[in-house]
Amino acid sequence: MITALRRTFSHRARHRPLHLHTAALSCLAALSCLAVASHDAHAEGFPTKPVVLVVPFPAGGAVDIIGRVVGKPLGEALGQPVVIENRAGAGTIVGASYVSKAAPDGYTLLISSGSTFTVNPAIKQNLPYDPVKSFEPVGQVTRVPLILVANRAVPVDNLKQMVSAVNAAPGKYVYGSFGTGTTGHFAGEMLLNATGMKLQHIPYKGSAPAIADLIGGQIPFSLDTVAASLPHIRSGKLKAIAVMGNARASLLPDVPTVAESGYPGFDADAWVTIAAPRGLPADVKAKLESAVAKVMTDPEVKQKLLANGLEPKYAPASQVAATIDKELPRMRMIAQRAGIQDD
Repeated sequence: MITALRRTFSHRARHRPLHLHTAALSCLAALSCLAVASHDAHAEGFPTKPVVLVVPFPAGGAVDIIGRVVGKPLGEALGQPVVIENRAGAGTIVGASYVSKAAPDGYTLLISSGSTFTVNPAIKQNLPYDPVKSFEPVGQVTRVPLILVANRAVPVDNLKQMVSAVNAAPGKYVYGSFGTGTTGHFAGEMLLNATGMKLQHIPYKGSAPAIADLIGGQIPFSLDTVAASLPHIRSGKLKAIAVMGNARASLLPDVPTVAESGYPGFDADAWVTIAAPRGLPADVKAKLESAVAKVMTDPEVKQKLLANGLEPKYAPASQVAATIDKELPRMRMIAQRAGIQDD
């Protein structure tokens, strides 16, 4: 607008009286000052009220714990309280859809796992949001390590032994996960593809029933989070076979990764990021990104996450966006290859 006015005034200046030309220049100066003031108002004023952090899972789950651990210091960094709001349902779709339709002003944020951004789009048709166009990442806060665990009576102690046992007895073994189309299910199918094992997938509605059946001997193997499995591994009720990510879990330093077990490059971790509706003012986004980065350097935050079996793992917005771009086509390929469909 200002550029257009300049061209108009320059073209007509020689035909206008001096006092009108002076008035025009004053108008341009005023508009320029207004634009600068408007930009500064965003940076200096945000936030002026509490920020809502939407958790698309029920209270008490891993992402809810992360939201509450991170939320309080995030509010302190921003200078306004961060209010946790659980909007669970449909595999994160309810909460994600709500945030995608919120005003892009920084006052409504989402904290969610890769399920929202790469898993759901791979298996669900007609999502009410677009995983890329509807959101802009603010910063990754954690890894959620996944682990392959076994019933203590199963005669295998590592992945090499498991592959041998499964291949020697086709149709004998199955594996469980905490649900169809979950990160555990996808990690399991990635493992089968990497190792050549053939195992039927048994989906459960959550970690608790899957682990109960695993301990009870109804299934021999399962893929779950370290957080859910850790108490049972420590008590001796379950055996840890391999960690699915590219790094060992801090709370299980003696358990090797799949990559270390003979399958280099294997990486099937889950991750959690904070995101906002796309269209944030640049200065508001910068302030949010800076606040999240600051929170993730806090030793107390890191310790609380580790105590819950979660790995503090900050990544800036640009890196999260790159992860989504890389992971989305891979998840679609896995879903197609394994025939994973929405329930």
